[in-house]
Amino acid sequence: MSRIGKQPIELTKGVQVTIGDTHVDVKGPKGSVKVLRHRLIDVKQDGGQLVFERPNESRVARAAHGLMRALTQNAVTGVTKGWERQLEINGVGYRAEAKGKQLVMQLGYSHPIEFQLPAGIEAAVDKNIITLKGIDREALGAAAAKVRSFRPPEPYKGKGIKYVDEQIVRKVGKAAG
Repeated sequence: MSRIGKQPIELTKGVQVTIGDTHVDVKGPKGSVKVLRHRLIDVKQDGGQLVFERPNESRVARAAHGLMRALTQNAVTGVTKGWERQLEINGVGYRAEAKGKQLVMQLGYSHPIEFQLPAGIEAAVDKNIITLKGIDREALGAAAAKVRSFRPPEPYKGKGIKYVDEQIVRKVGKAAG
């Protein structure tokens, strides 16, 4: 049995869960998130807990069991606390600015890069740290990856956009002859 899948999810005060045929809707104080429901996994609300069950021990059912529970837990955490991802900009002249639902970045190109933030994602910039916040963990991760892709960190000087907790493996430059 899946060790993650068999753990119930504790529903805190203010969180409402609606279990449908194709989706599990999670509503909380920060908003609502829909989680696509796997066809093999049964979701049941037992008091203040969500319980996940699978019909058999097939490989697909075992994999989906833990996945479905983890995605639902991410949704519950998102609507109560929210998710946050921080990116760091390194490089001379590299900077970013949050303008409403847009992130405007100067990253060494001949033009500024204007990134339209997805619905539900907010950005704040403090010096060289970009902070992205949202309730949907999947959308937040996709937005952070897109921002990082505009100027990924290079291995020689470490210039570019990286996650705050990311370690860049540095290479030694060309040796003088």
